[in-house]
Amino acid sequence: MRGKSVYLDTSAILKRYLDEDGSDVVKELFRDAYRGEVKLAFSFWNIGEVIGTLDKKLRRGQLSKDEFDFLKKGFLAEVKRFTRLGVLEVVPVHSLLLADAWKLIERHPLYQADALQIVSAKYVGVESFYTGDKRLHDAARTEGLNSILLGGD
Repeated sequence: MRGKSVYLDTSAILKRYLDEDGSDVVKELFRDAYRGEVKLAFSFWNIGEVIGTLDKKLRRGQLSKDEFDFLKKGFLAEVKRFTRLGVLEVVPVHSLLLADAWKLIERHPLYQADALQIVSAKYVGVESFYTGDKRLHDAARTEGLNSILLGGD
C-alpha cells in the first residue's frame, strides 16, 4: 500500500460516526483508506473508548438504542474490514507502551489514555496524528508528532 499513514485518537474516530466539527476531514481519511491511499492506525484501547462514548450518549438520551446499535456495529465492522484490507493497524496495548506513556504523564498534563495515544502513534511511525482534543494536540506536537487539531475541545 502506498500513501500516508495517520493515527486517529478516539475523538477523531468518533467524527467518522457522529456529525461534529472535523467530521469531513475524518470521513475523507476513511474514503482514502478504502482506496488504499491512506493507512489508518489507532490503539486497541480506542475501540473500547469509542464504544464507551457511544454508550454514554445512549444513556444521556443523545442516541436512541437503534442509533447506538447501528453506530457500534458499523464501527466494529469497519475495524474488521479495514484490518482485513491492510489499511488499518490496531496497535496492541502492552507493558512497554504503557511504561512510555507514564513518562509522558510526568512531562504533560495528560490522562494515561491520552499519553498512550502519543506513544502508540510514535510506535507505528505515522506521518500525522489527528485529534479533537487541544491538550492532547499540544502534547503530541511537543513530542514531535505532526498533530492536526480537528474542531477542538
